[in-house]
This record gives sequence, C-alpha cells and structure tokens, in this order.
Amino acid sequence: MRSLFWLAAVFAVAVAIAILGRMHEGLVLLVLPPWRVELSLLLFALALLAGFALLYGALRLLGRTLALPAQVRAYRERRRHERADRALTAALQAWFEGRYARAEKEAGLAWEAGRAPGLAALIGARAAHQLRELERRDGWLERAAASGEQMHAATLLSQAELALEERDFSGARDALKSLHGAGPRNIATARMLMRAERGAQNWEEVLRLAAMLGKRDAIPPALAAEYRVQAHIELLARAAGDRASLESRWRRIAAEDQVHPRLAAAAARHAAALGRAELAREILEKSLVAEWSPGLVALYGELPGLEPAALGREAVARLERAERWLGARPEDAQLLVTLGRLCAQAELWGKARDYLEASLSFGGSRAAHLELARLADRDRRVADAQKHFRLAAELP
Repeated sequence: MRSLFWLAAVFAVAVAIAILGRMHEGLVLLVLPPWRVELSLLLFALALLAGFALLYGALRLLGRTLALPAQVRAYRERRRHERADRALTAALQAWFEGRYARAEKEAGLAWEAGRAPGLAALIGARAAHQLRELERRDGWLERAAASGEQMHAATLLSQAELALEERDFSGARDALKSLHGAGPRNIATARMLMRAERGAQNWEEVLRLAAMLGKRDAIPPALAAEYRVQAHIELLARAAGDRASLESRWRRIAAEDQVHPRLAAAAARHAAALGRAELAREILEKSLVAEWSPGLVALYGELPGLEPAALGREAVARLERAERWLGARPEDAQLLVTLGRLCAQAELWGKARDYLEASLSFGGSRAAHLELARLADRDRRVADAQKHFRLAAELP
C-alpha cells in the first residue's frame, strides 16, 4: 500500500513538472567565462533534482559504510546474547530434569557470555552441589556473590538452603541472619530459618517462629502445634534439674499446649523426678480432662519420686480421682490397670487384684499380668506369679 502511494506521488510530481514546463518557457543562463550555457527552465529543474538525489544517495551510502563496523558489533552482541539465553534456558531445563552435569556446563556457558551471570552462577552452584562437587559449588557461590548487589539475597538464600541440605544448621542460620538481621521478612525465609533453628536446637527461636508462621497460615496448624510442643519438651528437659526452674517454665506455656499428651507426659515425669508429685498429678489430670489418652492414664498410676508415707497419701488422692473417671469409662482396660496400681500403692491389695483381673476381662495386657505377678509374689503364691510372668512375656 505504501509503495503504491509513493508511485502515485511520483507520477503526480512528473505531471506537475510537465504542466509547469509548458506554461513557463523560461531559460536559465549559466556563465563561466569563457563558456556560456543556456538551459530551459524545466531541464535545469530536472538536473537540480537529479543532482540532489545523487548527493543524497551518496551521503546515505557513506553513512551506511561508516556505520558498518558498529552494526557488525551489534549483530555479534545480539548473537552472543541469544547464545547465552539459550544456554541459560538449557541450564534451567537440565536442572529441572535432574541432569546436573549438563546444567552446570550450560550455566558455565551462560556465565562466560555475561548474560545474567549471577543467575547462571547460582544454577551452577546448585548443580555442583547435587554432584557432590563442593569445591566447585563454593566457587560458583563466590561468583554469584561477586555479580552485584541485585543477587545478594538470592545468593544468601541459596547458601542457606544448601547448608541445610548438608545439615550445617549454624551456617544456614548465619546466612539467613545476615540477610534479615531483624527477622525474616517473607514466608520462605521464615520456613528455612525454622529448619535451621530446629537443627541448631535453638528452641526459644523455634517457639517464636512457630507462632509467627502459625499466625500467617504459612504452615498447617497441626505442624505449628507440633513445633511448639517439641520446643517446650526440650526446654522443660533443660529446666528439669531445678524445681523452681521447671515450674516457672511450665507456667509460661500456653494453656492450649499444656494439655498436649506428649508435653503433659514429659512435664509430669520431670515433676515427679523432682519430688513434685502434686504438680505432676495436676498436669496429668488437666490434660486428661481435655483429651483422654491411655498413655497418660498409665503414667498417672506410675508417678514415682516421693517418700513411702507421702506416696501413699498421694496414691489415695489419685485413686479417688481415677475412680471418678471409671464411672464414665467402666470398660477402659488401661484405666483399670492404673486403678490396680494405685490400690497397690495405697496397700489395698485385694482391691488392686480385683481391678487388675477386671482389666484382663476386657483384653490381654502385659502391664496387668506384671502387676498381678507382683501381687502374687508378695502373697507367696509362686504358681500364680509364674503364670502371670509367663503370660506377660508372651505379650508385646
């Protein structure tokens, strides 16, 4: 369409010149002594136009000739960038396909071409890490770090992730802390920092990060609760050498976490070991009210750590509470075993035997057989004791 327009314009100009030539039969006299040249006005105009066209063409040709080296350089640069882009794409594809040697090779080509050198270096580092070429991996990471400030965050996150895979939790934590000194600013960093802090057993930080991730819905609530419970159990273990420290640590735990069966069991054992049977009983009873757990019921009848006289009084208090539970769970075999143990601690031998035998009527129990064997041995009923010991040995 554009060519047709220019062709019509040229014809229009030609027609206009022809018409003007007929209307004006003028002459142009050129004098350059000793020569004189007379030209018609139309011929002079045509010659002038032709001269202008020739000059314009010559200047354009000269400009193109002078610009040729720059155009060649630009062409070569475009080709280099295209090759680098292809190498970077191939490196990414090979990485996702698990062809790590190819990924590292293509990343090297992209890095040498200078096209996104930081990204190419990180791909090379990850590929070398998968190949267990740790020296080459570290070299790639150094290249990524030297590629500019814009790759600073990506380099540190890659260092942290690779350190986590190597179980170098301190190295991962240092990299993440240097990235976000005041705390993680995004979910991905917070999750990585959680792994690092758990591996480094920095349980106070685990509690803080679990609470933060839980509030942001960054991890499932059950997983956040599991992280909190694990951290609390470890912190209770560190405080288990002193009564005041243990109780202080326990009181700082949120009520919703205190009733978790594993956490309640750990706290009760530590309290009983320190002679705090009342605290242990309080912990177990509170947890059992919130969630019935056979393991906690069994522990309820096993709490040690008191002098014999005090143990008897404590056993009676626990026995009264367990008998109230029995009203709602008359066929709970584990509860019946616990009642048998508590009766034995309170020296109610006949009642203990009745509860233990009742437990066996609802299912075989190694614990019930062992308790019955001990009662029989105490009463010097050797045959019964041997029978129950044998039956206990046959059960898992």
